[in-house]
Amino acid sequence: MLTKETESDISKIVVDAAFKVHQTLGPGLLENTYEGCMNHELKKRGLDIQTQTTLPVIYDGVRIEQGYRLDIVVENELIVELKTVEKIIPLYAAQLLTYLKLSKLRTGLLINFNVPLIKDGIKRYSL
Repeated sequence: MLTKETESDISKIVVDAAFKVHQTLGPGLLENTYEGCMNHELKKRGLDIQTQTTLPVIYDGVRIEQGYRLDIVVENELIVELKTVEKIIPLYAAQLLTYLKLSKLRTGLLINFNVPLIKDGIKRYSL
């Protein structure tokens, strides 16, 4: 498990990558476009990433495959959930927190690229 300092460093790299992607593309594109560009930026920065990782639900000792997918998992420590929506609603934060709980990871970033300033579209959550 990573230290808080290392976890913070990874978060900073991801945020910097999001700034780069947003600065280059601006708002208004589809989520999968930003996801592809983020994947490229994160790999370029030397981070190990997994994309569209399946997340099962364990219920009553049984693995239930419900099709939940994590957009990006960075260094097996940080979940990055991407959105391109007009407004972040509480449901998106609840979704990310549930993903953290189910995956047993501690930290996640919710990044909405559909904003004029990307700093206004990034929220960090942790358990």
